[in-house]
Amino acid sequence: MDLGIKGRTAIVCAASKGLGKGVATALAQEGVNLFITARTKADIEAAADEIRKATGVKVTPVVGDITTEEGRQQVLAACPNPDILINNAGGPPPGDFKDFDLDDWRKAVEWNMITPIALIKATVYGMMDRGFGRIVNITSQSVKAPIASLELSNGARTGLTGAIAIIARKAVRNNVTINNILPGPFDTDRLRGTSKKMAEARGVSFEQMSEERKKAIPAGRFGNTVEFGAATAFLCSEHAGFITGQNLLLDGGIYPGSM
Repeated sequence: MDLGIKGRTAIVCAASKGLGKGVATALAQEGVNLFITARTKADIEAAADEIRKATGVKVTPVVGDITTEEGRQQVLAACPNPDILINNAGGPPPGDFKDFDLDDWRKAVEWNMITPIALIKATVYGMMDRGFGRIVNITSQSVKAPIASLELSNGARTGLTGAIAIIARKAVRNNVTINNILPGPFDTDRLRGTSKKMAEARGVSFEQMSEERKKAIPAGRFGNTVEFGAATAFLCSEHAGFITGQNLLLDGGIYPGSM
């Protein structure tokens, strides 16, 4: 299927690896020119070079922390009028509610709620004026079912979902959609890191812990970044103009159960 977005321009946040890179690659394969961000210069330049060589599209790396005002201004200066915006940022650390102080909560909200809101506000009205726009927020399965020890992420990402619900329904009249993708367990550095910690706490091997986690998923496996990128690219396509304000859960069938 031709997604009808060849020649469009996209900002993809936190795209040097993992889900962000998967989305950037999928969009590039559809002919979308990219502005991709990450904090580490070597990583984002390597990702840009890899995607550029594989697809032939224009890929501009922007080094900076997207969760800061400076980082947001850097990417918006490089690409002030994107057709597509992919909001993505690493989640706050796990822990216990009793151990979180107010600064922990403020950081979580800044990273996973304020940052995407700021980028949406900066771009959505230009999209509406031009008559095309696709915004996808990468959030978490915890929006549907809060995850123990991830209270910081649960709160901030659920807050984002509510905050953009109305603008998503206003913008669609101008062929601009805003949707959220809720990833479950995908094979990324973050998932491998949590599996390692869980294995150490249990006194078992990393391999055993990973297999146990896979068995708890109806699909019997972790998701991969290629299929995540493909799903996101469809939401960015010309064919997805009737889909807005939605939470697309990609979790291998876990919900409404739990891991």
